Amino acid sequence: MIVLKLGGSVITDKDRAETLDGEALERAADAVADARRTGETESLVLVHGGGSFGHVNASEHGVSTTEGTHDPGAVAAIHGAMKTLNGFVLQRLLDRNVPAVPVHPFSAAHRDERGTLHLPTGQLETLCSEGFVPVLHGDLVAHTGAGATVVSGDELVVEVARGLEADRIGLCSTVPGVLDADDEVVERIGSYEEVAAVLGESESTDVTGGMAAKVRALLALESRASIFGLDELAAFLAGEAVGTTLE
Repeated sequence: MIVLKLGGSVITDKDRAETLDGEALERAADAVADARRTGETESLVLVHGGGSFGHVNASEHGVSTTEGTHDPGAVAAIHGAMKTLNGFVLQRLLDRNVPAVPVHPFSAAHRDERGTLHLPTGQLETLCSEGFVPVLHGDLVAHTGAGATVVSGDELVVEVARGLEADRIGLCSTVPGVLDADDEVVERIGSYEEVAAVLGESESTDVTGGMAAKVRALLALESRASIFGLDELAAFLAGEAVGTTLE
């Protein structure tokens, strides 16, 4: 079982509202399709970030993973933008005969009054066993006492990986891994404290925490995870060690 996240910054231009990076998405879809054809991914769950579709709309409405909204118009705008991006991702995969199907977190997950995310994974397990590739995405979720808040792709990766007991977890990013102060890839991270000093804020609009949140989320898992660039996606799917390993 592989859980793979395509970062929103990879498949969109995060500096331009609701702008797809078509070339990057095509390359990612090619890598997934090739891995499926060669049998390298028997069971695969995909998650993609919000990029310039989700983050820009959420920022405009003042919504984040902790700050919610009770405005149905804001919910419609943010969720609608993410469904649009999800549709683009699905179509690229379907064009390559990848049996991709949508799973919208807004209809499946929620946060309790403490902000803890609850995401059932039985439907994902069943979809995988029936030969489908579920495709989730950053979204809004109902949040007790806060209306609706953002759920990031990184949070979804953690919940899905735990629920499905994933063998491998990968985050495909715009950088080749976690970079140190000299912009060199950190090959292994065992604790957040090891890299806290070099993890800064995202340069683009991001309401979910940037690279720091990714590292924290992956370190919370018992399984080994990797952060890598698009150039190494095919190698990751083939089982090679790429980018930064977190364990």
